[in-house]
Amino acid sequence: MSIHGHSLIAGVACASGTETFHAVNPATGASLEPAFVAATEAEVSSACAAAAEAFNQGQPAPDLIARLLNAVADEIEALGEALIERAMAETGLPQARLQGERGRTCGQLRLFASVVEEGSWVDARIDTAQPERAPLPKPDLRQVHMPLGPVAVFGASNFPLAFSVAGGDTASALAAACPVVVKGHPAHPGTSELVAGVITRAVAAVGLPAGWFSLIQGTANETSLQVVTHPAIKAVGFTGSLAGGRALFAAASARPEPIPVYAEMGSVNPVFFLPGALKERGEQLAQGYAQSLMMGAGQFCTNPGLSLALEDEQLPGFIKQVAAAIDGAANQTMLHAGIATAYRAGLDRLTGHAAVDVRAANPGAGNEGGAAFMVTCAQALLDDSSLSEEVFGPCSLLGSCSSREEMLAIADRLEGHLTATIFGTAEELAEYADLVAILERKVGRLIFNAFPTGVEVCPSMHHGGPYPATMNPMYTSVGTAAIRRFARPVCYQGWPETHLPAALQDANPLGLMRLVNGNLTREKR
Repeated sequence: MSIHGHSLIAGVACASGTETFHAVNPATGASLEPAFVAATEAEVSSACAAAAEAFNQGQPAPDLIARLLNAVADEIEALGEALIERAMAETGLPQARLQGERGRTCGQLRLFASVVEEGSWVDARIDTAQPERAPLPKPDLRQVHMPLGPVAVFGASNFPLAFSVAGGDTASALAAACPVVVKGHPAHPGTSELVAGVITRAVAAVGLPAGWFSLIQGTANETSLQVVTHPAIKAVGFTGSLAGGRALFAAASARPEPIPVYAEMGSVNPVFFLPGALKERGEQLAQGYAQSLMMGAGQFCTNPGLSLALEDEQLPGFIKQVAAAIDGAANQTMLHAGIATAYRAGLDRLTGHAAVDVRAANPGAGNEGGAAFMVTCAQALLDDSSLSEEVFGPCSLLGSCSSREEMLAIADRLEGHLTATIFGTAEELAEYADLVAILERKVGRLIFNAFPTGVEVCPSMHHGGPYPATMNPMYTSVGTAAIRRFARPVCYQGWPETHLPAALQDANPLGLMRLVNGNLTREKR
């Protein structure tokens, strides 16, 4: 399948600029053809304006949005191995991983289609009038969630399919009936173009205006800022670095009309090994810990970058087992040179720290990253917060705590993270209720007796957390609740029945579950 190297602006391949760039195979260092033409400022503006024009033509019916999402999933699958092969060449990720990621991508598109078809996500609420109420009559009030408007989505480097052009941000924005302008990640532009072509064809096939989707290619930070600051854009979805997320947030906040930036920016996902768990299954946990931190060369936002355990007779053996599982493990190709370089810099910072005891480390060379496991004391973690900062890659630091109080103090000092994990017995979970209470304030997902790598796409998932894990801990970037980021409540007071949105009409023509006078029901009013 041919790749032309152009941006796709409202259904049209555009390449009027003069700046070009190439994808690079991180495993070989070789440039990949073709050259990609970076979008011009005029092309960025055209994409955003087309999205606004498409949105202003009116909100599509839910069944049309569902057809679009299902069509995108079908067409991604129809690309076959050509998509997988290009993604492998651009990311260095193995075939099985990318095939699984494709399945997740298509699965979440179809999941959002089902959410749209069922429809109750709009949270329709009806409070009927009470004209005889004293001392003042009560008006008829009805509320429903409506789409925000055009959304800018930024592709993530570590998930070229599931968090990229047709990933969760795009799927949830489209599900909310918002047009999408995607800024593709420059590390996998060919993969982005292939998927963008699928979405473009699906938009046309279901009869939506072409402005419902555009892909912008480019490497310059200025291009990203142009997208975010365009007045047509009403919200932003981003997965990436803290620096990148803050830059977009600052730009969005400085606009004459500030807009929300839903940025997921990183996490060390602390793991707490309680004594009972190490005593019962220490060797099994050591193997699982090593596998979790090395999975995908550690390039997951749920990688366990920090762990804590109490100093007792179990801990020395556990540390040796983790180190043995990591020592000698083969280096893995990282996604691109920038990530590999940053990983080694972060690893150097940790391994060069006077309070850090390196138990296994192989920094790798070029675009390869080797796993590392280090140990420090609780006091060092309390004295130097930089030891708790994320190093994106296959490494983890274990803090040994001389007392329960030290463990609690470190937990209390933690910044916001996506996840926290406790390994222990049921009795210990009750015994450490104070630790649980602290972690409930610090993270978006609490895990018991399982490692954090892997995020299930389902209605109950919350993939978010307090800053700096995300910009807004109220929202998730994974699971069906992600749709709420791109909608806002609109209330109608005293509105004629015939002019209300279908979701609020007495006859309930969409068959939604609604809150009517305080009671959840699907019945007609």
